[in-house]
Amino acid sequence: MADRRIYLWNLDGSEIEHEQEQREQEQSDVAMTNDGKWIVSMSKEREISFFDTETKTVDRYKVIRDKDTITSFTLSKDNKYMLNNLSNEEITIWCIDVDEPYKYFEYSGHQRRRFIIRSCFGGYQEYFVASGSEDAQVYIWHRQDSEEPLRALKGHSRTVKCVSWNPTDIHMLASASDDGTIRIWGLDKKLEGDVLITDDEDALVVMAYTGDMVFEYDD
Repeated sequence: MADRRIYLWNLDGSEIEHEQEQREQEQSDVAMTNDGKWIVSMSKEREISFFDTETKTVDRYKVIRDKDTITSFTLSKDNKYMLNNLSNEEITIWCIDVDEPYKYFEYSGHQRRRFIIRSCFGGYQEYFVASGSEDAQVYIWHRQDSEEPLRALKGHSRTVKCVSWNPTDIHMLASASDDGTIRIWGLDKKLEGDVLITDDEDALVVMAYTGDMVFEYDD
């Protein structure tokens, strides 16, 4: 908000009463952990802070300062990790389920020069990371051991700005593009594809994707 405070509302539109101090800088993105304990906010520079909803204070030790300007961030569903999209065309993952967050991994290979691109966790136990890109593709990395993309999914004709992984189907994700379409990606049963083994030796994730299901929308 312009007054450098964060406001909360109920689903019926009524504002939730809470106390928050005024921040030093304007906040450009905000999210809340699934347990409701932390309100996570991003300034227009390189800093992400954590507001404790129980103590109603900003934790001065629980701060993330990345190496370049953070354009967007995403939280994992288990509240343990955070994805940061940076202006230098990198994605960093941070461990946040600790008193002092630390950088866990870095990813590269997609394109981001002009627009805000949003990434997400997904797949079996959120072992994978997906991101849009300005080259009209969707990129997928393994969360723990692949700095370069495992797959680049082609189908869009303009910048892919947002991706979202299905929380109940580990093989399905959606991507939204400036070409005016939302494309649903899933397993291509006609292709055998490669089999990737996750940390769980019994869990095999087939990564042969097709994006034949397309929805058009108006700008």
